[in-house]
Amino acid sequence: MTPLLMYTEIASWWPLLSSAADYEDEATYYAAIFDRHSPPTEHRALLELGSGGGNNASWLKRSFAQVTLVDLSPAMLDVSRALNPDCEHHVGDMRSVRLGRTFDCVFVHDAICYATTLDDLKAVFDTARAHARPGGVALFTPDFVRETFRIGTEHGGHDDGARGLRYLEWTFDPDPTDTTYVVDYAYLLRERDGTTRTLHDRHLEGLFPIADWMHHLGAAGFEAHLLRHRFSDVDWESVHFLGKAI
Repeated sequence: MTPLLMYTEIASWWPLLSSAADYEDEATYYAAIFDRHSPPTEHRALLELGSGGGNNASWLKRSFAQVTLVDLSPAMLDVSRALNPDCEHHVGDMRSVRLGRTFDCVFVHDAICYATTLDDLKAVFDTARAHARPGGVALFTPDFVRETFRIGTEHGGHDDGARGLRYLEWTFDPDPTDTTYVVDYAYLLRERDGTTRTLHDRHLEGLFPIADWMHHLGAAGFEAHLLRHRFSDVDWESVHFLGKAI
């Protein structure tokens, strides 16, 4: 599969594509879930798998004594280190990484969307369980499940005074009978000298029914719980999954 430009060639542009400031409300919601199901302690530790540029972590770290971030892209971890120098960073695949220690909370944000087969999904659940202490919790927050999927477009971008980026995001499902959908991104990048260039990036993402999520989360050694929430910036109900390590 062709490497995704978002996480390789233009990773350094990530803060202009997705600003950490835009994550406050969402991260506050996730922090409240962790506080409810894993009450804060003096040494409470969080592991985020597929942490990307660290935007969620920049808010979540306020609720934890220790935050460890794992991502497959070294370039994205460089972005995160600049934003979160107080967090521990590791290159690793969320399907297979093993750090050799456990955490009170494990978080997988929209990186879980890159689990495009049930084997991938089960592998991420196994990784989360391997790192969750008994009684600890894991939270998985896909963009869509099969029951909530919808086609659509979004756009955005930011400037930093020297460079600028604008994007168009187009989500659609060319084959509703399989376990994937497609997100196409068109990027317009303005360089410091005023020149611009355009790029196209195609992301293949996973789509599974709620029943599969619940079944395989339980099979991985979690007590599975279904959560629903409506964020103010989307017009559909988001479905999330909480696992309590048995």
